[in-house]
Amino acid sequence: MHQLWLLVPWVVFALAAGVKFWRLTQPFRRQLAEPSTEQVRASLERSWNSR
Repeated sequence: MHQLWLLVPWVVFALAAGVKFWRLTQPFRRQLAEPSTEQVRASLERSWNSR
């Protein structure tokens, strides 16, 4: 048996883990995306009103 075949399961595992990690962190990456002008305005109004 060729020894490179032993790497195939590890490559499949690494790809699956990467895809799973990407999907799990997707909501956090969306939240860190640049907010819209409307969101910034609403945030500033909330902080101003809380004083």
